[in-house]
Amino acid sequence: MAKSAPTRKTAVKPASGDDNFALRSLQEAHAASGRYAASDEELLTFYQQMVLIRRFEEKAGQLYGLGLIGGFCHLYIGQEAVAVGLQSALDGERDSVITGYRDHGHMLAYGIDPKVIMAELTGRGAGISKGKGGSMHMFSVDHKFYGGHGIVGAQVPLGTGLAFAHKYREDGGVCMAYFGDGASNQGQVYEAFNMAALWNLPIIFVVENNGYAMGTAVKRGSAETHFYRRGTAFRIPGMDVNGMDVLEVRAAAEVALAHVRAGKGPVLMELKTYRYRGHSMSDPAKYRSREEVQEMREKHDPIDAAKTELLARGVTEERIKDIDKQIRGIVNEAADFAENSPEPDIPELYTDVLVESY
Repeated sequence: MAKSAPTRKTAVKPASGDDNFALRSLQEAHAASGRYAASDEELLTFYQQMVLIRRFEEKAGQLYGLGLIGGFCHLYIGQEAVAVGLQSALDGERDSVITGYRDHGHMLAYGIDPKVIMAELTGRGAGISKGKGGSMHMFSVDHKFYGGHGIVGAQVPLGTGLAFAHKYREDGGVCMAYFGDGASNQGQVYEAFNMAALWNLPIIFVVENNGYAMGTAVKRGSAETHFYRRGTAFRIPGMDVNGMDVLEVRAAAEVALAHVRAGKGPVLMELKTYRYRGHSMSDPAKYRSREEVQEMREKHDPIDAAKTELLARGVTEERIKDIDKQIRGIVNEAADFAENSPEPDIPELYTDVLVESY
């Protein structure tokens, strides 16, 4: 009787200890960091920035309804803690930012004048992109803000290129590249992940997971719904962050930036957040219930949470009201500035089309 062949035992070689440690340790460091220990003044600043974004976007919605803003307009209402928490940790002198078409909040969080942003929304020559970018394509080289992109996910490989430039120039800068849960399913995102990891680039990929992409719930469009895990195949460590808590976001930003600035390569952050409005102004958002939106507003609003914490710290209601009043004045002034600014001159159609390099 022939002997049966010996059973072959296939040893599955685990990833090296260093790889496993790198992929785990960042999330563990984030968990250990908890929430950022902001001073009262810092938290007041975060509150002020979030309220500015909220009121600005509400005014933009009004101007869109009046026909003063054309094309598409994607509001950031509800997601304010993400941009404020992350960008407050950046170095404006050397770091760069790139995002998609929901970009007004990111520019405001970067400290750019609301007047020139509103003028851009309304297509005026005084706009930050001379009225030619509009809502989705804002851009400012001076502020190292590289858009504003209308093609879903297109900003991710461009952000990887910005990170390559930081490394090539040895300027110490980090690129922060934002994209959404919908863009996370685009193929070029993973090509960018691969190159960023291969070349050890200084980039933080930020998934703003607001749950619905354009209108499809995450669980209906994504096999892997934990987006922070999506860099694992490229050995990019991920972080799972509550994007409705500005202090947790800031603490996570510091962990991620320390990792990248130490030359350890890219990081993938998932910020779980929520938009109260539709995908764009033309979206009635019938794919979710009114009760769901109301619950998020009442129980998880980042601005209300910051206000509650400020009051608990002893900041007076009067001071908070003064901030709110000042913000409304700033936004109204920005709207008036935009409405009273002229449209671009016709010859501007032919400028900034090409860049000559020597």
